[in-house]
Amino acid sequence: MTIHPTAVVSEKADLHPTVTVGPFTVIEEGVKVGAGSTIASHAMLSGPTTIGENNEIGSFTSIGDAPQDLGYKGEPTELIIGDGNLIREYVSIHRGTPNGAGKTIVGNRNMFMAYSHVGHDCVIGDNVILVNAATLGGHVQVGDRATVGGLTGVHQFCRIGRFSFVGGGSGVGLDVPPFAMVTGFRGQMRISGLNKVGMRRNGFTRETLSTIDAAFRILFRSPDLLHKEAIEKVEQEITGCEPVDELLRFLKTSKRGVVTRTKDIEPHDG
Repeated sequence: MTIHPTAVVSEKADLHPTVTVGPFTVIEEGVKVGAGSTIASHAMLSGPTTIGENNEIGSFTSIGDAPQDLGYKGEPTELIIGDGNLIREYVSIHRGTPNGAGKTIVGNRNMFMAYSHVGHDCVIGDNVILVNAATLGGHVQVGDRATVGGLTGVHQFCRIGRFSFVGGGSGVGLDVPPFAMVTGFRGQMRISGLNKVGMRRNGFTRETLSTIDAAFRILFRSPDLLHKEAIEKVEQEITGCEPVDELLRFLKTSKRGVVTRTKDIEPHDG
């Protein structure tokens, strides 16, 4: 283990022997850090927090601090971070609240760019990107391989679907459907189409993309259909496609409502 002599590490912290800790970093009681992880200078790690293997934690980060919730009175809650995450400078990730899930969960291989924030009780999947200064309010859920653009704010309890892409400078107040590219602010959020580039890079076939595209056109480009009617139409006409089934499940389980307004969607080019 390499711990700089100016770092302050609690005797009750649990660091794997291969962990590296930079100058002036503080690691408090109740923090556990897995093999191969590196913690840069001036970071602050509070507990209870469990951090997996091969994570890179940047300078001036705040990891596992108490939730920013007026109802929080020091109850034991936690933060759980998986493996292979890149957490850049000035990122903050807070523990859960007793009135929420009691824990904040971050998956694997995510990238949190500078100044991004993950609020209490959030659940982040795998291979997610939060671009600079993206901010997640409490209880937000972000699906695998989603991207949240820079300077974007996400309201509490919103869900960001798998493989979705939220444009920079947006204000998200509704759930963002899986596979969608969206941008805008609050009531002006728009779906501009499928995140085809990201989906192709991750093995979606031409046939599957065409099927999801057809579902999107029914769901989000059928002005004569009510939302419920559009869902029923997709269920009747498109079967045997798991990503479409995933999309329908997401829409049916939304509690905040879903971004449905669209710009003109470009014809699918395969």
